[in-house]
Amino acid sequence: MLFHAAMPMESVPRMKRVVLHFCLLTGLLLPCRGFGHPPLQLYVTLTPSGGVHKPEPGIYSGPVVIDRPMTLDGGGKVTLDGGGNGTVVTIKADGVTLRGLRITHSGESHDQVDAGILLDGANKALIEDNSLDDVLFGVHLKKAYDNVIQANRISSKPNEPTLRGEGVRLWYSSDNLIKGNRIDRVRDLVFANSPDNDIIDNSISDSRVGMEFVFSPGNRVEGNTLDGNATGLMVVYSPDLIIRGNRLRHMRNFTSSALAVKESSQVVIEGNEILHCALGLTANSPIHPENIFYLRDNHFAYNDIALYFYGEKGGHVIQGNRFKENLQQVAVSGPTSALLHDWRGNFWDDYQGFDRNGDGQGDQPHEIHLFADRLWMDRPKARFFRSSPMLEFIDFIERLAPFSKPVLVLRDPAPRMR
Repeated sequence: MLFHAAMPMESVPRMKRVVLHFCLLTGLLLPCRGFGHPPLQLYVTLTPSGGVHKPEPGIYSGPVVIDRPMTLDGGGKVTLDGGGNGTVVTIKADGVTLRGLRITHSGESHDQVDAGILLDGANKALIEDNSLDDVLFGVHLKKAYDNVIQANRISSKPNEPTLRGEGVRLWYSSDNLIKGNRIDRVRDLVFANSPDNDIIDNSISDSRVGMEFVFSPGNRVEGNTLDGNATGLMVVYSPDLIIRGNRLRHMRNFTSSALAVKESSQVVIEGNEILHCALGLTANSPIHPENIFYLRDNHFAYNDIALYFYGEKGGHVIQGNRFKENLQQVAVSGPTSALLHDWRGNFWDDYQGFDRNGDGQGDQPHEIHLFADRLWMDRPKARFFRSSPMLEFIDFIERLAPFSKPVLVLRDPAPRMR
């Protein structure tokens, strides 16, 4: 509702009359007219500490700064328009609840991290059931702790993926819960120097990187669905992560990895589904003995390459996984192998042995040798021809009558039969 000085006061609801008088007394009437919508900041300013404000349905102008505990509840019928400048909502107090708002039209500055919602040193906030669209960054946590970000719908500006902002961005923030959000068409979700957060049951699609952890130990990533992104989960220098029960699907870019782990120790990757990706998991062998990860009970299916390793020091524990219908189960870089990892009890759909004693394990170890695939591993540009009729024919001849001893990549001494 647009305020005018000549508007009959009896036609204005009581709360808006208070705001109108506030505008007139403080000289803020001009900004009301400039934006074309009443500024929500005025209603926030008039809400007492610890109070609850439920704006009347409609469109309001931002930005808004909340500097004391309060609840702002839009009931799903309030739109807050940032006017294309800066961050739309900035929270600087503990104990704030932000619910049921549509937040839109932030600024476009990456340097200033223009966002839909910024928690700046704010703790114990509840951000739930909001819709954020046409915002560069979605929810930005900056040195913020013990907050709950749940059941929100977030998308960025309609730009190319690299020119968008993060859907959720944590910087030096810990002990937060990111749960049940639907995030699409953003750049990444980034956790930088942000330990001990829980990221649970979110849906992330059509973005560049689903989640990226950098120097962020101790996070728990569980029950999320990552679909159609360029890359799924990237873990860099972030030990003690738990990645469990997630679904990572349809990441088909030439070098896309559903999971990528680099120099991160004691990472548990357990019970995930990795389906129809260019690379299921990419990892380096640990430089230090403690830099191992545990790959257990995961399902790798319909990927170009299920597991890709670079380096040959070994040490990772890879047990109880299922490998089905992948073009290639395991690949390694250069003249290396994956023999030094702890392989045991995995199911391989290309295992050719028997289980004569019926104990559920193959009588002979499962071994993977490299034949023609050695060509494109030594010469990455030859990957274009992988699975072509000519390379398949060369592979057949190599297996039939090898001209040299094939490279043994791995040996699983107790493959699972079913």
